[in-house]
Amino acid sequence: MADPNTLSQNLAIARTNISRLLAGETPRLIDEWQIAPQFWDAVRNEVDNREDDGQFMLTGSAVPGKARKDDIGNSIGDEQIFHTGTGRISRLKLRTMSLWESGDSTGDVSLGNLFVNADKIDGVSHIDLDRLAYLTCRGGWPKAVLKKTVKAALAQAFNYFDSVVSNDIKRVDDIDRDEELAKRIMRSYARNQGSQATAGTILADIRNNGDEQMSDGTVYSYIKALKEIFVIEDSVAWNPNLRSKTAIRTSDTRYFIDPSIATASLGLGPNDLINDMETFGLIFETLAVRDLRVYADALDGKVYHYRDKNNLECDAVVHLRNGSYGLVEIKIGGADLINAGAKSLKDLSDKIDTTRMKKPSFLMVLTGIGDYAYKRPEDGVLVVPVGCLKD
Repeated sequence: MADPNTLSQNLAIARTNISRLLAGETPRLIDEWQIAPQFWDAVRNEVDNREDDGQFMLTGSAVPGKARKDDIGNSIGDEQIFHTGTGRISRLKLRTMSLWESGDSTGDVSLGNLFVNADKIDGVSHIDLDRLAYLTCRGGWPKAVLKKTVKAALAQAFNYFDSVVSNDIKRVDDIDRDEELAKRIMRSYARNQGSQATAGTILADIRNNGDEQMSDGTVYSYIKALKEIFVIEDSVAWNPNLRSKTAIRTSDTRYFIDPSIATASLGLGPNDLINDMETFGLIFETLAVRDLRVYADALDGKVYHYRDKNNLECDAVVHLRNGSYGLVEIKIGGADLINAGAKSLKDLSDKIDTTRMKKPSFLMVLTGIGDYAYKRPEDGVLVVPVGCLKD
């Protein structure tokens, strides 16, 4: 659909004889379908007529724009979608590749198995600090994974960043957004990965870095656009049943869909991360959350975060549909950080009212480096390097 050589004719046929584009061998892939949103209703009707599953795959890098209207309410420009597709169309978010999918994780530890039996755990990781820095900057882009040279692989994230700020962020809702402004907002978002930074905090950060003209509304507008083109995917708060009343912070935690977007936004490479371990730790958290989301999706689960008024935190809560859940703290590595993460997990676990909800299936410190996965004998907390985790 989005091939520049055939885009014009495909759009013309979509408006006049869309059934022609739906004919052919199945499953039939329609890429960037949101360019011609009428595909949605046409596919829905065709599925009803064929009475068979697995007929079409609709893929796109953005949500379809809302139909614009003229002064008397007539639709102009983008076509409207009239039906939800419920019962006919299933939705799936296609994320960038996890370390298991890219072949960088040994896959010795299955997240799914931890919900069944977390007593036995064994795994080995081959990712050291240098390799982790490279994987963070390379990201999970399929083309980057397939590149033969480090330079070519690392260039993919920068190319993606340039495309977002110069083109994609303008296409999502036909607003001619400023490229330099988009860069500043993405840089600030990168500096606030893993935090509950508000739009006001991001605005203050941008002003401190030399832009006095931006408003809260502008920040919200750009962030909304970045979410709609799947650049940003924040983590929402988890609300458990606790033994005592505690005010839970409900602000979303800020994350890009892939850690390489953060490093590209800041102009960082692997050596820069190693020379700034604080920044490395924050952006590694984005990598870890990306992988947990991929694995949780395979289990029909979701990933949340927890933080209360006393600043007791849990970086990730993997919650399944059946009510089972695991608590995860993310640390780049080292005994002190692992100990701190384990203590935080135990503190939160002890506050959960297990008469009103299940007890956690596991407590896990997910690390960036470390050779082995193991269970701590003193408290039962699992320590799992990201380089041996899979779904």
